[in-house]
Amino acid sequence: MWKEIDGKLQQTFKFKDFSEAFAFMTRVALVAECQQHHPDWSNEYNKVNISLCTHDQGNAITEKDHKLAKAIDELVK
Repeated sequence: MWKEIDGKLQQTFKFKDFSEAFAFMTRVALVAECQQHHPDWSNEYNKVNISLCTHDQGNAITEKDHKLAKAIDELVK
């Protein structure tokens, strides 16, 4: 579930192993590129931490962030 923390939408996704986490990141990258809206993220073994805000809107949460968050959620269903 996405949470608003420090003015950003944030969520941590956990997977079976690194390969699954990396595959997820690849799918997210393709969606983000299509939407022209890119996450701040990090990977630690089987975890992917994602943070969303719109940099050209003063690092605020915008509809772009909600749209990307929804698309990311669809990737893990």
